[in-house]
Amino acid sequence: MPKHGKRYRTLSEQIDRDKLYTAPDATTLVKSLATAKFDETIEAHFRLGIDPKKSDQNVRGTVALPHGTGRSVRVLAITQGDKIAEAQAAGADFVGGDDMIEKIQGGWFDFDAVVASPDMMAAVGSKLGRVLGPRGLLPNPKAGTVGPDVASIVRALKAGQIEFRSDKTGVVHAPIGKASFESEKLTENLAALRAAVEAAKPDGAKGTYLRTVFVSSTMGPSVRVST
Repeated sequence: MPKHGKRYRTLSEQIDRDKLYTAPDATTLVKSLATAKFDETIEAHFRLGIDPKKSDQNVRGTVALPHGTGRSVRVLAITQGDKIAEAQAAGADFVGGDDMIEKIQGGWFDFDAVVASPDMMAAVGSKLGRVLGPRGLLPNPKAGTVGPDVASIVRALKAGQIEFRSDKTGVVHAPIGKASFESEKLTENLAALRAAVEAAKPDGAKGTYLRTVFVSSTMGPSVRVST
């Protein structure tokens, strides 16, 4: 296991490892520990009581954070007809149909999220599934990135809607803002994310579902939040 540097160890000494912090106290502390020279991202980490080896216990969903993530999201909308103009008006950074599919096949990936109308999904799935899938960018109805109202999906992503999913260890990692955010905004974003994770509880999950919750900054140590 790699050893942490002196800066990280010094920051860690400010955390009481035997204490469960309230959400407001945790976000305030994490903000104070984000001392890097850039605006660090604040993340939440939920360890869940699920069996990640069982497909019916994978946790996945979307949530609109009240205060966004503080990050500018480049949205690509793959659609056709009148919906092209609608997506552009909604703020999509890139819009198109088969031309965009061909551009991605050629190695273009200057976007952060992809949305698609249902009439384009056959082409998107067959031609881009192996390319976008591993990157977590393939439009999916469960992730809220496929639908007839492309403009609404684009606006939601631009406003701070994020997708979350459990990893192979049963942990959900997701951003809740930036270190420059006020603590109250981080706390409210954390509450919204937690509510969404709890609502996504699989029917097959047994025992304690929300086992531990931590918040941390990009370069700082984590703080445990009371559940």
